[in-house]
Amino acid sequence: MSINSGDTAFMMLCTAMVCLMTPGLAFFYGGLARKRSILFIMMESFISMGIVTLIWMFGGFGLAFGKDIHGVIGRFTDYFGLAHVGLVPNAVHAASIPFALFFLFQLMFCVITVPLMTGAFAERLNLKGYILLLIFWTLLVYIPVCHWVWGEGFLSKWGFVDFAGGTVIHTTAGFAALASIFVLGKRKVAKQGMHPNNLMAAAIGTGLLWFGWFGFNSGGALSAGALATKAFTNTLVGLASGMIAWLIMAKILRGKINFVDVMTGSVAGLATITPCAGYIAPSSAIVVGIVAGIICNLAVGFRQKKGWDDALDVWGVHGVGGFTGTILIGLLADKTVNGVGASFHQLMVQVGGVVLTAIYAFILTYVLLKLLGAITEIKPTQKQIEEGLDKTLLEETAYDKN
Repeated sequence: MSINSGDTAFMMLCTAMVCLMTPGLAFFYGGLARKRSILFIMMESFISMGIVTLIWMFGGFGLAFGKDIHGVIGRFTDYFGLAHVGLVPNAVHAASIPFALFFLFQLMFCVITVPLMTGAFAERLNLKGYILLLIFWTLLVYIPVCHWVWGEGFLSKWGFVDFAGGTVIHTTAGFAALASIFVLGKRKVAKQGMHPNNLMAAAIGTGLLWFGWFGFNSGGALSAGALATKAFTNTLVGLASGMIAWLIMAKILRGKINFVDVMTGSVAGLATITPCAGYIAPSSAIVVGIVAGIICNLAVGFRQKKGWDDALDVWGVHGVGGFTGTILIGLLADKTVNGVGASFHQLMVQVGGVVLTAIYAFILTYVLLKLLGAITEIKPTQKQIEEGLDKTLLEETAYDKN
């Protein structure tokens, strides 16, 4: 094994791009949130970088990528405190880049996953509740699922594949978000749903997410080459076709389109293309995007009909998008791209793996929030919600009214 300078430079860039997605998400959600709680929802994304990095350094990375224990989890002591995480490549996980770079790239995935959920339960967790959820959910949901899929766990042994996180990140976060809104309940506010305070900030966030997503998906190749290029191309095709399909659905169902549709449709396309970005041909990415625009839009409509208070539609966009894209691998995968071909067997493996993961994330999140709520107060008071979490919990405001 030797370090390839081209692969290393490429993966450093991809890692930095994925890192930028977390503040990008903060701007996206912050712009779409109500004026009174902008800073709080943005801070939930930023604070993840600090807390999750420490978890990843002190046991998390070993649990995810350490020596496999019965297909369920990695060995906690492996890589604890960055032991043996150095400049020498790892033959199993990344044979042409420093192992420390693989550690950092995977860390960025872990950092952004819980923040993805925050748009669903906006204004319904206080800071203590969020930090507890961030810590325990990362340990109990993200890290085990990461090991099952990418750390030589039982799903990977089944032949289940997820190129860049449609299951590990989007499905887990989306279905956990659904569980969270059931446990935390509806906000007692005059109008629920999205009431964007600053669409220009949301647009900046969307642009940062677009940019970062190229590193998110093409970095899954762990090297600069044809596979990374395919994933890069598929990412843009999925974004574009997802956006246009969403806009067409919005026009058909509502009779009009707006700027939020443009942004949300593009993110739905990206979430759906993520798991299959490195397994399909670009022509198939058009199909993935079209399916994303239709299915995710219908999921959001279903959520609205049911009256679920998923403030920023995390379940309908990320959860359903990642879930759908994972299944589409079984229908659209091209063996010449990355060795995985579409077949009935692959389809059943994909369906089984993503359904199991969705159920696991939903149940664990439901139980975790119930337990945390029984032990301590994790929800803001009605008065705090009405006055705004920025003012009551942070003693700050995003906009100076004077």
